[in-house]
Amino acid sequence: MAVALALAMPWAIPLRALAVPTVEAPAADAAPSASPSPSPSPAPTRERLSLNFQRVDVRALLQVFADFTDLNVVASDSVQGNLTLRLKDVPWEQALRIVLDAKGLASRRDGNVLWVAPRAELAARDRQELEARQQLADLEPVGSQVFQLNYQRADDVRRLLLGSGSTAPAASAGPYGGSQGHGASAGASPLRLLSRRGSLTADARTNQLFVADLPERLQQIAAFLARIDVPVRQVIIEARIVEADDKFSRNLGVKLSFAAQYGRGRVADTLSDVMPGAAGQPGPLLSLPAGALHGADPGHLAVSLFNSAASRFVALELSALEADGKGKIVSSPRVVTTNNIKALIEQGTELPYQAATSSGATSVQFRKANLKLEVTPQITPEGQVLLDVDVSKDSVGVQTTQGFAIDTRHVQTQVLLENGGTAVIGGIYTRAERGDAAKVPLLGDIPVLGRLFGSRAVWRDRTELLVFLTPRILHDAGAPGRGHSRDPPGAMQ
Repeated sequence: MAVALALAMPWAIPLRALAVPTVEAPAADAAPSASPSPSPSPAPTRERLSLNFQRVDVRALLQVFADFTDLNVVASDSVQGNLTLRLKDVPWEQALRIVLDAKGLASRRDGNVLWVAPRAELAARDRQELEARQQLADLEPVGSQVFQLNYQRADDVRRLLLGSGSTAPAASAGPYGGSQGHGASAGASPLRLLSRRGSLTADARTNQLFVADLPERLQQIAAFLARIDVPVRQVIIEARIVEADDKFSRNLGVKLSFAAQYGRGRVADTLSDVMPGAAGQPGPLLSLPAGALHGADPGHLAVSLFNSAASRFVALELSALEADGKGKIVSSPRVVTTNNIKALIEQGTELPYQAATSSGATSVQFRKANLKLEVTPQITPEGQVLLDVDVSKDSVGVQTTQGFAIDTRHVQTQVLLENGGTAVIGGIYTRAERGDAAKVPLLGDIPVLGRLFGSRAVWRDRTELLVFLTPRILHDAGAPGRGHSRDPPGAMQ
């Protein structure tokens, strides 16, 4: 068999005709075998072949592949040497890779033309092409474009385009009170959207970016801004901070678990029920298991998770709690925050204390005794909300000569909730002791015998601080689409 090759490169020569001992092409439905791909190759097919050669010229072997695949193969003058191989029923692209790797060759495909040359030669050719393109880019005129940002700050985007920690020149004040910068040197910017000749200016007053760069880079920057300058989803977090009798959490766990038995809600026993991959054990917080009711598992109310149906039941229970005088809602703050942005709720007081200065004098300083709640929401693609929760409760402790001590209680966890679900964080207790004395006038004051005419009672109260968190995703019907929305960019000459 013979193949006539059209030679398009000065270093290519025609391949000799060769009588092939064995070339087989089994049925097309034979499954291809997996193989490594150290060098670029044509798109895989299901065609297989068998080869059996003794000291065959590698250039003649390439002609076999040209005849089998109907590709135009162009080989470099440096492709030399003989090869002995025996391959049986292997995909032709795998066989070609084996031949190329055995002789230190590589291939590049351009349409139906396959270029074959030593790896170093192809690498040098690619390097020359890159250098030629770089020289053309240095001669290409620089264009300018204005980008109006609607949902991102222009100065933040400017720092993002330049890259944090880059060796680019320091930003300077722009003509409109903004800041400007130039393209970073090679390897400086992680994004590398700006070329070496590019520069940009951020105007904080109009929230615009003024970019000067090559037309190709301007298109890349426009596509990048279209992806990041989109409306950010928001979450409203409703927090209810409750001080209740220590039995309230147990009773609530029993009631909600009993309700879940009849489909009115769901109580997650542990974090592993709602967080994939978590260990099948309770969370690292104090757990308050209630007694079972009719076989229902009451759940652990250190961190208990309720779905949206059970959340409505929780609100009713809190109202009944205050009506019965068994507890009170200390605070019901609500805060709206954007996705992945921390929300802070803080309530408390500052206690004065005296501190000595370096000169020996004393000064009055203040220490906080607050209830602080930090929540960072993250909206998942499924419409659930992942909450990073940090709760700290500081209270006034014993009084010392230097001032009051601060008793600190701290809980930190991460929970996954459905939209409108409720997480309950408990385990922060406060103990109080109070006494009451009653006596008969005059008779109760008689030494020793006065005890017969009076009584004393001591009450020990144990209350628990519970934090109820309910996140809800805000859906703004009037918001623009998620695509990039900006004024038509204009050229700046």
